[in-house]
Amino acid sequence: MAIDPTARVADGARIGRDVEIGPYCLVGPQVELKDNVRLIGHVNVMGVTTIGESTVVYPFASLGAPPQSVHYRGGTTRLVIGPRCQVRENVTMNTGTEDGGGITSVGEDCFLMVGCHIAHDCHVGNNVTFANLVTLGGHVSIGDYAFLGGLAAVHQHDRVGEGAMVGGLSPVRGDIIPFGLVRGEHLIGLNVVGLRRRGTAPSQIQRLRQAYRDLFSGDGVFADRVETVAREFADEPAVGKIIAFIRAARKRALVRPAAVPDDDAGDDTAM
Repeated sequence: MAIDPTARVADGARIGRDVEIGPYCLVGPQVELKDNVRLIGHVNVMGVTTIGESTVVYPFASLGAPPQSVHYRGGTTRLVIGPRCQVRENVTMNTGTEDGGGITSVGEDCFLMVGCHIAHDCHVGNNVTFANLVTLGGHVSIGDYAFLGGLAAVHQHDRVGEGAMVGGLSPVRGDIIPFGLVRGEHLIGLNVVGLRRRGTAPSQIQRLRQAYRDLFSGDGVFADRVETVAREFADEPAVGKIIAFIRAARKRALVRPAAVPDDDAGDDTAM
């Protein structure tokens, strides 16, 4: 363990093996730093916060501050960051709220670039990448392997599915299906590059593309198309993930292609 003499580590903090705490860091009394964590310098970690093994946090990050929510009542809520994450400069993450489950979580092997903000009660999956200045409102869910481009902002309570990609400067105001590709406010196709990088076979990608076309360009109302695709592609796990994601929708509408007629836009919200 190496703690710079200018750092301040409060009594009660739990510090693992081979942790490095650089110049002018502040570590609160309810913080746990797992083995091999590195705080480069000028990092503030407070609240009930756990940082996983081998995660590296760069200068001026602020982790575990109270949620920016008028509904927070001062309770003991938490922030949990998984192992092997890269948390770059000026990233901020807040703890949860009492009514939102009490925990904000980030999975393993995530790369969070400069200036990202993860608000209260968000749940970020594994192997997620946020480019500079990505912002999540409260209660947002991000699936594994999702990629959000610089300055993308996700509205509170929205979900971004597994393997989805969101272009830079995009305002996300709805749920994005797994493997979806979003530019601006609309779904423009599938994240084929991401699928290929994860080893998805060309034949599976073709089936997934056909399911996408049937969902968003087929005949009939959307709810009926969902059931048809579920039957016809029952043997395709990736399609099954999209169907399960749509069926799990609550109040938020799906982000859709721009060509979807307005009179069909709300069919998924009642499912």
